[in-house]
Amino acid sequence: MLGHDPPSRGIERMNRFWGDESWREAAYVESDQGNFFFKRELVKQDNAAIVKAFQKRLKTVAGFEFVPDPLPMRNSNNAVVYYLFFASQAPVAKKIITDIFKKYRA
Repeated sequence: MLGHDPPSRGIERMNRFWGDESWREAAYVESDQGNFFFKRELVKQDNAAIVKAFQKRLKTVAGFEFVPDPLPMRNSNNAVVYYLFFASQAPVAKKIITDIFKKYRA
């Protein structure tokens, strides 16, 4: 399967967070090139791809109408620690959260 599987604790945590095992499709894609034995391996996607997949999931699976791009939350070294998502059905929430997120994206 993977050249290096995530630890079982990480798999369980992602299954709970994502709601099922479909996160694997977002997190890993088949490489364009085969290895020494001509076997294609799965390659881990970058965080941006996983974030976009989760944003799409909030819309399509959870059914939220409004899901803006998440706000990356950074530590004192400017490294992204997590992403703050917002999802709502209320039209008024769109303007409020867009204004708040815009303030902190700069």
